[in-house]
Amino acid sequence: MPKQVPGEPYTRISVDEAADLHGSEDHVFVDVRRMDEYVDGHVKDALFITVDDLLGRIDELPQGKNLLFICAAGVRSGLACEMAAAMGFDSDVLFNVEDGTGPWVEKGYPTSYGSDK
Repeated sequence: MPKQVPGEPYTRISVDEAADLHGSEDHVFVDVRRMDEYVDGHVKDALFITVDDLLGRIDELPQGKNLLFICAAGVRSGLACEMAAAMGFDSDVLFNVEDGTGPWVEKGYPTSYGSDK
């Protein structure tokens, strides 16, 4: 069940909840891991912007969509949510997939490898 922790400008969701949203026009996955992690397996069709590059590429985040940030374990994706909120994105559109990419791949949800989207 999605949860909002006081003080966090985003909603935490599980991999299973995120998988239910995959493929929806209203939702965009944003993988914020390093390139070496990304090529080993990532959410199919995810936008790839490392957390270190996010502030410089903030204009690449689509407006008017729910942004589902994902990393390896929910830490960098939480930071990415904080950054997006600080740059003016409404907290209602920011989600942290707190389980991370490992469980996504293990559960057989849509995954791409290498530089494929």
